[in-house]
Amino acid sequence: MATYIGFLRAINLGAKRKFPQDAIRAAVEAAGGTDVETYLNTGNVRFDTRLRSRARIERTLEDAFEADRGFAVPTIVFTPTQLREIADRAASFGHGGRHYVSLLKESPSAAAVAEVEALASAEEVARVSGRAVHLLLGANYHQARLTNAVIERHLGVATNRNLTVIEALADKWAR
Repeated sequence: MATYIGFLRAINLGAKRKFPQDAIRAAVEAAGGTDVETYLNTGNVRFDTRLRSRARIERTLEDAFEADRGFAVPTIVFTPTQLREIADRAASFGHGGRHYVSLLKESPSAAAVAEVEALASAEEVARVSGRAVHLLLGANYHQARLTNAVIERHLGVATNRNLTVIEALADKWAR
């Protein structure tokens, strides 16, 4: 058995995309996951599985989630070691403002990374590290130009968490 941490994209937004934690746990278990835990109601789930292929794990979970909810739930998984590396890399920036991390489904090309990082301004910076984009922002996240939607336009499917959540998950599930 291997342990993975899944990040669900675009759930619990509005009235039609509800996916409570207990339903997430049940769907992961129905897909063959064991020792399932969730954290917050934003789509963070830790589980063990016999599957080894990241693409197969994501596809299996996405199929189970759609069967349970009736809508597509893009899912991005990392190993605990990968999550720890994302959290550790975040600490290396020493950014005193708002820090969000867009977690990518696929590894971006060098050209796409250069394109995203070139969008930086004095107040907003994107640093791509593997399948994680660190968004180093000013005080007002809701007025930022560098958003998860911008990251998705350039780098493909992504879901966004603030650094506090990334660090909490790394401390809880990637010791």
